[in-house]
Amino acid sequence: MSEDTRQEEQQDKKGRRKNRQGVKSSYAEMSFLEHLEELRWHIIRSALAITIFAVIAFILKDFIFNTIILNPRTPDFWTNRMFALLADWSGTEALRINQKPLELISIKIAGQFMTHIWVSIIAGFIISSPVVFYEFWRFIKPALYENEKKYAGGAVFFTSFLFMLGILFGYYLIVPLSIHFLGTYNVSGDVTNQINLRSYIGSVTSISLAAGVVFLIPIFSYFLSKVGILTPQFMKTYRKHSYVVMLLLSAIITPPDVFSQIMVCFPLIFLYEIGILISRHVVKKREKEMDEV
Repeated sequence: MSEDTRQEEQQDKKGRRKNRQGVKSSYAEMSFLEHLEELRWHIIRSALAITIFAVIAFILKDFIFNTIILNPRTPDFWTNRMFALLADWSGTEALRINQKPLELISIKIAGQFMTHIWVSIIAGFIISSPVVFYEFWRFIKPALYENEKKYAGGAVFFTSFLFMLGILFGYYLIVPLSIHFLGTYNVSGDVTNQINLRSYIGSVTSISLAAGVVFLIPIFSYFLSKVGILTPQFMKTYRKHSYVVMLLLSAIITPPDVFSQIMVCFPLIFLYEIGILISRHVVKKREKEMDEV
């Protein structure tokens, strides 16, 4: 290698180091209080978006409750009809779920009104989640290097997409299966299930939101691997443990048949494997950049 070529490579490496070190200079110069002030405005804008959509959801009471919240417990719900058709085709009656709608009660005088407010807030958060993710991204974006911004450019889109996809997965699959199992389970024939409205809605919303968070496993894998907390080796080491947890979760929330358990467990395993691939890619890229420096 000639002396000129060696000098050019050294200058190129120095330029890359300066670029990585200088990108965040203006952001690093901000004081702690300035960071808090910046965060405060991002939180205010996110809260404003949630409030606006919560008000819209509050006005659309009939659609939110009758069409969305209360529908999974009825035989006409899409998932329940598909399981009924599958039961007819396979001859497995265990797949026929929610053929008798749950009877819901409200035991407090202000129960339905407070439930209406609470559901509107949750609906407002779900609908405005892309805005919330965008505001969070705007807060952390100045702290990233230029190459990191380039590779994380679609973070808001993919985070919003996976979160919504997880909510739909939880709502259309896990929720009706859970309603059927928990709503019909009894310890004795002498005990009658009288399901409280708040309990029912709490189960629907918590399951849907939890599924939305679980579907963010690839996003978590990316950022945790980026900061060095998570490695593909760690995920591979505890892969069997994770599979057991997923199988147990699927067995709890589905009817006692293998088919339903697989329908719930397979997407979770798939997301975990995607997380391993993403973590491996991030770690290899970081090691390559360190070697270049």
